[in-house]
Amino acid sequence: MLQDQVRVRFAPSPTGPLHIGGVRTALYNYLFARRHGGKVIFRIEDTDSTRFVPGAEAYIIESFKWLGIDFDEGVSFGGDKGPYRQSERKEIYQKYVKMLLDKGCAYYAFDTPEELQKVRDEVKNFQYDASTRGQMRNSLTLPIEEVNRLIESGEQYVVRFKIEPGENVHVNDLIRGDVVINSSILDDKVLYKSADGLPTYHLANIVDDHLMEITHVIRGEEWLSSAPLHVLLYRAFGWESTMPQFAHLPLLLKPDGKGKLSKRDGDRLGFPVFPLEWHDPQSGAVSAGYRENGYFPEAVINFLALLGWNPGTEQELFTMDELIEQFDLSKCSKAGAKFDYLKGTWFNHEYILKKSDEEIAPEFLKILKENSIETTLERAQQVVGMMKNRVNFVKELWPLCKFFFVAPDSYDEKTVKKRWKEDSAATMRRLRDVLAGLEDFSLAHQEEVVMKWIEENGLHTGNVMNAFRLTLVGAGVGPHMFDISAFLGKEETLSRMERAINILG
Repeated sequence: MLQDQVRVRFAPSPTGPLHIGGVRTALYNYLFARRHGGKVIFRIEDTDSTRFVPGAEAYIIESFKWLGIDFDEGVSFGGDKGPYRQSERKEIYQKYVKMLLDKGCAYYAFDTPEELQKVRDEVKNFQYDASTRGQMRNSLTLPIEEVNRLIESGEQYVVRFKIEPGENVHVNDLIRGDVVINSSILDDKVLYKSADGLPTYHLANIVDDHLMEITHVIRGEEWLSSAPLHVLLYRAFGWESTMPQFAHLPLLLKPDGKGKLSKRDGDRLGFPVFPLEWHDPQSGAVSAGYRENGYFPEAVINFLALLGWNPGTEQELFTMDELIEQFDLSKCSKAGAKFDYLKGTWFNHEYILKKSDEEIAPEFLKILKENSIETTLERAQQVVGMMKNRVNFVKELWPLCKFFFVAPDSYDEKTVKKRWKEDSAATMRRLRDVLAGLEDFSLAHQEEVVMKWIEENGLHTGNVMNAFRLTLVGAGVGPHMFDISAFLGKEETLSRMERAINILG
């Protein structure tokens, strides 16, 4: 049963560009919240200061702006439960660390990295837990006086969560049902580090989710192993009644095999794994983005929505409103979803067809200008209307439609060999004279006059039209012939025909 006010959160770390799997997680949170009239909180998890990457936070915010995913509260969005950036919440976390220490649910550990490494080298599959903590340097083994002395002298320490072994921990997952993990396999996770005065992910998330009144935690399957620890933390704080419901989404898998989708897969197969192009501030490397590769944001949203969720119908094309109306976590898959990037291309093609010529024309006009073509928006729109059904991306229109704006300077050899007959030059001269005599050069009038001329002269329609296409286009491609000639106009049509006749003979 849903609580009165659904509140979900998306909490990325500013450690680099936003992976497409993170976009899907944010989308599912957004759809779920909007479906139930709830709110989406945008939180920045930056407790690991060593992994901070300049520009990453701004990149993440811009990505969601482009995708049309709006947040109700959070970093750069405002709200009354902030700060929403974890690095600005140090004092808040310290209060809750102390609470766990006072309750005996956590302890100080003074083991140095070198000491820990030595134990790992000596003990196979070492885990800091109930079976080993008695042999380590911590407040459970050291006298209280020694503990206080170490803290007061500035000795670095961590605070670990004290997990009692032998308990079956139940996680009620909205997608996977009752997940049971025995506490004996869990280690005493580090919750806080004195070195930087910041908590780890585990403590910060629990405290923030509680204080920000998060009702549902919807995240990737990779976090499922952390869920029992989070359940135990909620219990240690005495917050069982406000514990959010969990939903762990299926992994995004490689397109051509098992395993989690990675940037390397995108590089290898030639598709983006980031929403926007990313310029790495350290290496200078540039990674492709869906926006810069020519995808529509609506197509990306539609594509991602169906990777791990299915409404149970044959419908594939959804507006955002339709996705919100139909989204149901119980219809999410438990199994991983193969990332079929070719399906993403198909979605983009479908959205080109869905969009009006007026919507696409301004983008095509930009491409024309980049190629030194000066024309009007109206003429760009005409070409879009004739050719958009042949492309997956707007940028593909230019190589396909160049002949509308630039006369051919050569003629495709295969087409010439196949379509330019012995009598083609003579026939094209006669057709040129017919077209030159037209006052009305509209598509309909041209077609009526030419088709009648072909019939009256006993000519082969295919031979005439194929040769005519070759003179105007330079190849055997393009839409209906009279669409082309009407667009070019009388003067340009006759000029191209004359040139082709002279060159092809």
